[in-house]
Amino acid sequence: MPLSQQYWNSLYTSKNTGWDIGYVSMPIKEYFNQLVDKNKKILIPGAGKAWEAEYIYNLGFKNLFVLDFSEKALREFKNRCPWFPKNQIIHEDFFKHNQTYDLIVEQTFFSSILPADRQLYVNKVYSLLEDGGKYIGILFNHEFNFEGPPFGGTIAEYKQLFINYFDFEVVETAYNSIKPRKGREVFLLLRKK
Repeated sequence: MPLSQQYWNSLYTSKNTGWDIGYVSMPIKEYFNQLVDKNKKILIPGAGKAWEAEYIYNLGFKNLFVLDFSEKALREFKNRCPWFPKNQIIHEDFFKHNQTYDLIVEQTFFSSILPADRQLYVNKVYSLLEDGGKYIGILFNHEFNFEGPPFGGTIAEYKQLFINYFDFEVVETAYNSIKPRKGREVFLLLRKK
């Protein structure tokens, strides 16, 4: 079944994970480097091997949770970071998750969501954030020449999806993407209305 748990596990097993750059992405790294309040409750949904989680946790953000549909991806994260608290690693369907957070981090997860389900994703992000909570991350700002995943998009589309739920603090082409993605990613910083 396309985009099922088995589908994602098979991609990790076959190492067919082109979205995984093998380290924290620079836009997310720089965002967290400048944050002072390390008590925020943070979720990284669709975390995969969770390079961002490793970096953010080591900066001192200890109230950090990773969530993924793929047991294989989470196992790889656990093996690489055995010190990360096991009770903060969640193997679950994002759409069934029901905790609340101060901050949700997006890194390639959105691009795995079928375009027809993107409004459901935005609604879910909204429901998982505390009042005034923030959504930050990177989205592709171009279309792909194949069916996906990943699925691309445009800034105009993202604004339409999020406008009724979030105030836009930053929506701009990321200046510090890795070379293959230079000019092809948008950095978002949104606040829940």
